[in-house]
Amino acid sequence: MKLYQRILHVALCCGFSQICALSIPIPVAGLPSLVSPCHENSSAISYTNLVHPAIHLASWIHEPQILLSKLVQDLGPLLVASLNSSSTPNLHTRAKQARVPVMMYHDILPQKEVFFDVTPQELASHLELIRVQKLTPISLAQLVTHLRTGIPLPEKPILLTFDDGYGGHYQYVYPLLKKYGYPATFSIYTSNLGKNTGRTHVNWEQLRQMAADPLVTIAAHTVTHPTDLRTLPQDQLQFEITESKRILETQLGISVDYFVYPAGKYDVQVANFVEQAGYKAALTMDDAVDRFAGESENLFAIARIGQSRLTNAIAAAWGGPQLPAWGVKFDFNSVIAINTTTLNQARLILITGGQPTTIHAKSRYQVPQILADTPAVAAVDGGFFSLKSLDSNVMIGPVLSHNSKFVPGNNSENRKLNGRPLVAINSQVVKFVPFNSQQHNTLAGLNTALPRVTDAFVAAAWLVKDSQPQPASTFGSLFDFDAARHRAFWGINQAGQPAIGVSTTLIDSVSLGLALAHAGLRDAVMLDSGASTSLAYKGESLVGYRPRPVPHVVALVPPQIMTQNHCRVKSG
Repeated sequence: MKLYQRILHVALCCGFSQICALSIPIPVAGLPSLVSPCHENSSAISYTNLVHPAIHLASWIHEPQILLSKLVQDLGPLLVASLNSSSTPNLHTRAKQARVPVMMYHDILPQKEVFFDVTPQELASHLELIRVQKLTPISLAQLVTHLRTGIPLPEKPILLTFDDGYGGHYQYVYPLLKKYGYPATFSIYTSNLGKNTGRTHVNWEQLRQMAADPLVTIAAHTVTHPTDLRTLPQDQLQFEITESKRILETQLGISVDYFVYPAGKYDVQVANFVEQAGYKAALTMDDAVDRFAGESENLFAIARIGQSRLTNAIAAAWGGPQLPAWGVKFDFNSVIAINTTTLNQARLILITGGQPTTIHAKSRYQVPQILADTPAVAAVDGGFFSLKSLDSNVMIGPVLSHNSKFVPGNNSENRKLNGRPLVAINSQVVKFVPFNSQQHNTLAGLNTALPRVTDAFVAAAWLVKDSQPQPASTFGSLFDFDAARHRAFWGINQAGQPAIGVSTTLIDSVSLGLALAHAGLRDAVMLDSGASTSLAYKGESLVGYRPRPVPHVVALVPPQIMTQNHCRVKSG
């Protein structure tokens, strides 16, 4: 037993040292003693799902290859993600898709003195709400790892922070955290420790007790809490930033890796001093606007939200897209999720997950009508179609849908489509290949492009190809590609999940490609746009206007319910 214990311990703590150092959750059922020695904060490690429940202690002793195989399968994607981190201090593109609220509290005391004070009863109700709504409080180390690597967080994460080292943090907050088992970050400015300035502050003995608890992260908050670090002379600025770190580390015997700007005020010079002092990240705030962590400028300006907006933050919290399994290029088994985000000044509605399919209706309808009586829960308008009559379902180029037979395209039109992306889908794979009118206008030709093809159509242009946004030169003579219009798109994200969506701001094709690349799409193509731009989710249109009716959509079906004949077609 000791030999296998040692092998596993080395694998986790040495072979996967990158993962341990990054505070990635490593759940190992029944083996906490083998994991905790390699990590200074054991609360960063949970033990729930890495090893299948059927694989008990005896199983991995007698059949270690099972455990090692599971380790490779589950930790492999995390290791790859960690080795593909964004350059400091930039945020990873996958992290920008998540919605992680970082909640900011100040004093906790029985009687409020200012509007942002919170009573112990209110704080207890906040923590209970977090529990009831099934959010997972995370540590600041976990958040920073996520922002840097894109490694997923729990489905509904939240980070709790408490500023200024008030006495109520020890008297009220700390006991509640222990009761609920929730981690939190406390930012401390050192000059007032143990003092009563009209408000009590924690003393060194209390702070040492808190700092020794794995639930607690201590962050530096300067020495004297200046009202605006931007106005200080450089020598005083450096003192406030570096001396607070030195004092806390000396007194507490821990590494202080994070900084919190007093009143959230910073500029490039202040942030540079913080980075040069050896901090890994810094927290800020903005009373005028609420931002999730993934919307932050960088690691040295992580946004926070005031505690008074907790209810709204809880409702929107989302940990972001999951990583694909080791070696898997496509994931059609993930839960369908909707996300609204702004990237490069483009406001996008993005729906990911599920099994991709298309529906070719018998006439033209609004997208929610096309989805009615089908298992699909979301869809975007699809390929280009003929405008010769209002009830025409004639497409531009060949089309094959799960619900209908193959329809070849018009030969004269097909020649004009050469080089545009042909989208081919089957139950496991999506391919985007340049359309060739001589090869792809028959069902046999489509099966050559992708065996067992179930859906195919010709899109307008690549927006993102192999994770690279496409330049203007790739759009050729495509009409109005450089005009600002509402636009529809679909593709595959870095996790291998299908993604559909629209821009709700007017945007040109090149700018949309840049935004989608930042949103984490590895391939994306433009669909019929302008007046046809449509997006529906659970029976409701998500665009703020009545779009042109369409005969064709790209849809997402919840995993495990896709069948060969799942779509009931609208009658003509």
